[in-house]
Amino acid sequence: MRTVLGLCTAALLMSAPAYSANLSVCLEGAPEIFNPQLSSNGTTLTVLGQIYDNLVSVKAGSSEIQPALAESWSVSDDAKTYTFKLRQGVKWQANDQFTPSRDFNADDVVFTFERMMRDDHPYAKVGGGTFVTFNTKLSDVLEKVEKIDDHTVAFTLDAPLAPFIGIMAHQSLAITSAEYADTLLKAGAQDQFDRQPIGTGPFRLEAYQQDAAVRLAAFPETWGAAIGDDMRTPKVDAVVMAISADASVRLQRALAGECHIALYPNLTDLKQIEDSGTLDAVPTPVASSGFITFNFKQKEFQDKKVREALAHAINMKPLVDVVYDGKGKVTGSLVPPALWGTADLGAYDYDPELAKKLLAEAGYPDGFSTQLWAIPVARPYMPHGRRAAEFIQADWAAIGVKAEIISYEWSEYITRSRQGEAQVGMFGGIYDFPDPSQIPNNYFGCDSTGKPSPSNIGAWCNDAFNALMKKAGEITDQAEREKLYREAQDVFHAEVPAVILGGADTITAVNKSVKGFVPAIFGANRLSGVSVE
Repeated sequence: MRTVLGLCTAALLMSAPAYSANLSVCLEGAPEIFNPQLSSNGTTLTVLGQIYDNLVSVKAGSSEIQPALAESWSVSDDAKTYTFKLRQGVKWQANDQFTPSRDFNADDVVFTFERMMRDDHPYAKVGGGTFVTFNTKLSDVLEKVEKIDDHTVAFTLDAPLAPFIGIMAHQSLAITSAEYADTLLKAGAQDQFDRQPIGTGPFRLEAYQQDAAVRLAAFPETWGAAIGDDMRTPKVDAVVMAISADASVRLQRALAGECHIALYPNLTDLKQIEDSGTLDAVPTPVASSGFITFNFKQKEFQDKKVREALAHAINMKPLVDVVYDGKGKVTGSLVPPALWGTADLGAYDYDPELAKKLLAEAGYPDGFSTQLWAIPVARPYMPHGRRAAEFIQADWAAIGVKAEIISYEWSEYITRSRQGEAQVGMFGGIYDFPDPSQIPNNYFGCDSTGKPSPSNIGAWCNDAFNALMKKAGEITDQAEREKLYREAQDVFHAEVPAVILGGADTITAVNKSVKGFVPAIFGANRLSGVSVE
């Protein structure tokens, strides 16, 4: 990628003035990597979702799964083999190091998945080899990926997996170029594969200034334009994403006309947006869950009584009222109330005296000290991480537990959390496809060997929970699946590996000159089909 050095964010934004053929977006954080396989971070996938495509995708503004790089698919009678018919004539992007000699085909699909499946693959360890979504959702069940012909690929599972098609829509499973990988391998430059992206999507990476701005250029040859699909066609010459963790700064830039779209403004700023005369407050329903999770490598948190004590010490209603700007709901359900499979579980009762009693029984009558990590950016599952941490810090201090609030820049925060550094980690997730399995498996699941998923930052592995989640994924009867998901959440609630903080719908501040913007319910917002008048 061409890194922009010595260029400030304002200068990049000036290249995309309001009411031009460019679209400017105020983004809440920086991408951690430029290959979606290595991330499940929604901020990163907002950027990469413009560059790469999946075999299937979730239709913008709905929960419907639709064809993408695959035109159609079929399922075998035993529900173990999915055969995809691939779209023909799909063009790959190019950059300074690579010009494609062929269109997208089955070799690219096989390469993409074998990189994640095979330990001996030449790209298996490149970029760290942490394939978050694949390792969590498919590594235990995907047996093989076969090329049937240039435009047909078969995925064989060792057991039925009910949410398989939904999982394939997760943007972490986007298709990458086998030919580009071969070119870099021959040049001894494999590390560039995850830094200088080549995709089939409506935009290509033009420049990135670390933690400041991303500039994407239109890719007019993208397949969406070729088939006349307006929602998959770039309608602007470029997209400039200015990075700012401060929601107030993002909104001020939008009010000043520097950003056409400002993601995740503070919900309390709704009236200011509505009264601005230049911006619309676009309702953005989001299925998400936010939580604090206890690190089971810490001696204190291996004791269930300690975890129960800390859960009962949190006065959840005022926390949710303030942190979610009056839009949140107190719940103990790991699956959010907006999604099927949610459980009728309330928050742990607020009972400081019971909390003190449990701590004393666990051997901590005078409490102890720990770290409490605070999410540094606004997310639907956590609009004000620092404020939430301050509420919890004060509540825990009342029972003798001293919590030091820790935070980092967003990409570093994610990396350190996944390395197990957070003693009490604040984390959460947004559903990328409409199935309850995603967040429980991603953030609290373990594989068949007992290894926690990459986003299971507390390293909680519970046999009963994992067995229920696995069984729910192997059957297709939705009523039975709902029952199993509720049973899994009962286990979760009883074992207290984490405390659910909540989630809320959000809004997006959109300039009135913007046309065609449809906020995503699942996954990241798509900027193809969006124009500026």
